[in-house]
Parts: sequence; structure tokens; C-alpha cells
Amino acid sequence: MYKKYISIVLSLSIVSILSYIVIDKKEQQQNKNIISIKQINTIYTFDQCGAEGKFFLEKGIVQPVTIDLTQKDYKGIVLYYGENKVYHPKGWERFEYLGDYVVDKKGNLYLVPMPFISITKKTFDFLKNLYKVDTDTGKLSSFMHFDDVHPSSTNPFGLNAIAYDCNDSTLWVSALDESDYQTQRGVIYHIDPKNKKILSKFEGWDALALTLAYTDKGKFLFMGSAKDSGFYAAKIEKDSISKPIKLFEIPNPEEHIQKIIIHENNELEIKTIPFTYTLIAESSNKDGNYYKAAYDKNSKKWSIERL
Repeated sequence: MYKKYISIVLSLSIVSILSYIVIDKKEQQQNKNIISIKQINTIYTFDQCGAEGKFFLEKGIVQPVTIDLTQKDYKGIVLYYGENKVYHPKGWERFEYLGDYVVDKKGNLYLVPMPFISITKKTFDFLKNLYKVDTDTGKLSSFMHFDDVHPSSTNPFGLNAIAYDCNDSTLWVSALDESDYQTQRGVIYHIDPKNKKILSKFEGWDALALTLAYTDKGKFLFMGSAKDSGFYAAKIEKDSISKPIKLFEIPNPEEHIQKIIIHENNELEIKTIPFTYTLIAESSNKDGNYYKAAYDKNSKKWSIERL
């Protein structure tokens, strides 16, 4: 597992990226100062404004904490903390395999499912749910069920990516069901977790990765595409998003962006995997590859470096 200490800080340099490439008009909005939480795993980390779960204190879980969803040693979710200590209640395995996650300002952990190795009828049901680890109790449960998500043997992917908005505490969740290599039928849901209400849906886009970016030019949803190797940005306007614009591509067209981490100094850290809407490709290289993407505001070009 690729590990190192990182600090997730959204700098003003990201504003430059969006100013030169995405924005067509000037807007004034104060840039958000993101709280930095250090973690030791660059792939699975706390979100930009996430807090520790309140159950951490009761269970003796201390920093540094790694949220691990690789499924290598434990099914579901496991926390590594302190000096090589493990926290993994058996109840965290009940929904089989889990993938992307975010942590909110209260310490609640929201997770989306991930098919892995084999599929059963029960697995298809699990792929329709958004999950939550409660900050007070540490209990993992199904938080929301999506009746309009229909994974199948031809496309075993349901809900698959998630992002958290530090400003209004809403969630953005994507689903890939019913899509195939020829046609995008995916959906991005905007959700209010306070009342489990779907505020809006953006249809016809297959987002394999989601990350929120806050700038003085507005708020953006960064996306990795399940359809190609592109990195996209869409501006968030109230409860809707603009049409995604491709900013760059990973050099290998067979690699798709599964995870995006924003660093300072004009840099993004990216995890890629092969993806063809089949379980074989997803399971064969779960560790993936890693890239650094940097934008030069003077030349107005991106550089992509394999890590």
C-alpha cells in the first residue's frame, strides 16, 4: 500500500488553474480556508474538513489514523492507528466490500460500495446503498437506498464515488449502473444528508471519481471519467452543475482516474485503474497507478508525472 504523510490543502494556485481553463466570467467569493488533517495513506484519507469520529475517544483510537478499504487483510473497512494498532469490528464486514468515502465535520463517515472478486444477488442489493459509520457509536449501517440504481451481471457497478461539500454539508454521489463502454447512463446525485433528500440529479455522466474544489471563482466538482482517461471540472451553481470540461488526460488511455487529492503548489495527486465496466479489470489491479498533475499558470499547460 502506497503510504506517506500528506497535508490536504487547497491553495490559491488551484484558483489559477480554474481561472485560465474553466472560468469564462469573473465572480467574487472568498476562498475557503481548508482545515488540514494529516494521514499516512495518500489514497484513503479524511476529506478536507473532516473531523475525527466521536467514538475514537471511547475506543482509544489516536492519530495518526489510516482508513483502509483495500480489502487485502480485512473485508469492509478497517482503521489503522497509533503504532501498528487495528480497529475492525466484525459488524463492519456485513455489507461486504466498500470503496470511496468522505468524513463530515461531525466525524460521520459516508461510504459507497465496491464490487470485488465475486458477485452474488446480495451484492447487487448492497451496491444500491449509501453507507454511514455513525460518529457517536461507530456503527456501520445502510444510510440511503437508491431504487433507481440497477447493477447487473453485465455491469456490476452501482453507487461508486462520493464527495462532501464543506460549505453546506451536502453530498455528491455518482452511480454507474446501466452504462456500458459505448454509452454513458450514469447519474450524479446531490444529497442533503440531514433529511436524506435528493436535491438534484445530473444524468448522462459516468464519474469514477469525485472531489470538491473551493475557489474565489466559485465551487467546482472535479471528476475522473469512467468513459476515458480524462480529468474534468464542472462548476456548481446552487443545486446544479455545468457541463463538465476536460482539463487533461492521463497518458495511458487504458487508465481511468479513480481518486483525486488536491495538494498545494498547483498539484493534484491521482490514482488510476484500468476500467471497462467489468469486474475483471477492476479486481485485477486494485492497487492502481499514481500520478502527479501540475498546472503552470504561465504556460497554461498541465504536466503529468508517474509516481
